[in-house]
Amino acid sequence: MEHDLIEKVTHLVFQLAVILAAAKVGGEICQRFLRVPPVLGELVVGIIIGPFALGQIDIPGLGPLFEAPHNGGTVPVSTELYAVSQIAAIVLLFTAGLETDLKQFIRYAGPATAVAIGGVVFPFLFGVGATLLFKPGGLEGAPLLYSALFVGAVMTATSVGITARVLNDIRRLDSAEGVTILAAAVVDDVLGILVLTIIVGLSGPDHSADIGSVALVGAKAIGFWLALLVGGILISKYISAALTSFRGAGSTIALALALAFLAAGLAESFGLAMIIGAYTIGLALSDTPLARRVEEPMMSVYHALVPVFFVVMGMLVDITAMSGVLLFGAVISILAIVSKVVGSGLPALFTGFNRIGSWRIGIGMLPRGEVALIIAGIGLSRGIIGVDVFGVSVLMTVVTTLMAPLILVPSFRRGGRGMRG
Repeated sequence: MEHDLIEKVTHLVFQLAVILAAAKVGGEICQRFLRVPPVLGELVVGIIIGPFALGQIDIPGLGPLFEAPHNGGTVPVSTELYAVSQIAAIVLLFTAGLETDLKQFIRYAGPATAVAIGGVVFPFLFGVGATLLFKPGGLEGAPLLYSALFVGAVMTATSVGITARVLNDIRRLDSAEGVTILAAAVVDDVLGILVLTIIVGLSGPDHSADIGSVALVGAKAIGFWLALLVGGILISKYISAALTSFRGAGSTIALALALAFLAAGLAESFGLAMIIGAYTIGLALSDTPLARRVEEPMMSVYHALVPVFFVVMGMLVDITAMSGVLLFGAVISILAIVSKVVGSGLPALFTGFNRIGSWRIGIGMLPRGEVALIIAGIGLSRGIIGVDVFGVSVLMTVVTTLMAPLILVPSFRRGGRGMRG
């Protein structure tokens, strides 16, 4: 037992060494030579060294470094490595919350809600319609309907981690567009949970997805988020005073991270993603002396851990799963881009943003990232979708995740106000 534990820890240490080295090399190449965001390099090296590519090569004395586990899980990396990546995601979103302007967030809460609703409804309808039209795998009847609903659910996803990283890199996290995107992603997460709950219930053996159960899930998620945000803001000064009163070396940053982990764990237990809890508590504390006190040490943790999240996200991509569904996958990818940009951009246009700002918001909501892959993995593990539809989801995720940073950065660098007037 003890030997197995030491072996797993040793293997994880080797994995982290390779991941961090590969992430920094990939990021350096992208930033210095290709002039694109380093996050793209981290995603690509994840695909290259992951379990579906070089990671499955047998290394003498060590075995395959990133071999997919054989326990039939929905994530093709070890539980230990995936856990580290989720800790990195919590650090990413907690940092994003600390750096967000709270007054700006409250100011743009209305437009963000409209952006989120449009960014869920349009992609869902496009995904369902295209799947029913193409009938992947020759599906008919209920299996086709459930597959179509699941493709729609996958297309509603928004990976706020990608956009938050890009906005942070170009120092536009607290811009009107940046704040709106992050706020919309929070609402998007709640709406996505409701959609997924309904579809899983409908496709289950007892077809249970009554209005009461869905309403309860939504009430829990929304209620917790509001309680965490409002409660956090109300007691933020007391939290700040308590944490900054510690004089031991590193105490403040350690306690701040403990608070982020606590909020993340509570969010998951109430049906929200952990990263939403981390972002919310960071946002609640953003206007306090604590935020300024931990800014520098937090960025050191950020640069050491966050690349792990993006490399592992790249590892979730199985290029071979896309074979045989390229036409359908290409159509879904195009629709995923159009529906998210239009669905999120149009509401922004009608809530005070001009065409430049609306374009930035639409692109910022574009990447599906690990959120879409996890939703698709749930569908595959439950037998709701087959490997062909899963492959389509992978292709759509890769396209939208890689495209967003490439378009978002130039849209900000070309300048111009994003608001009318």
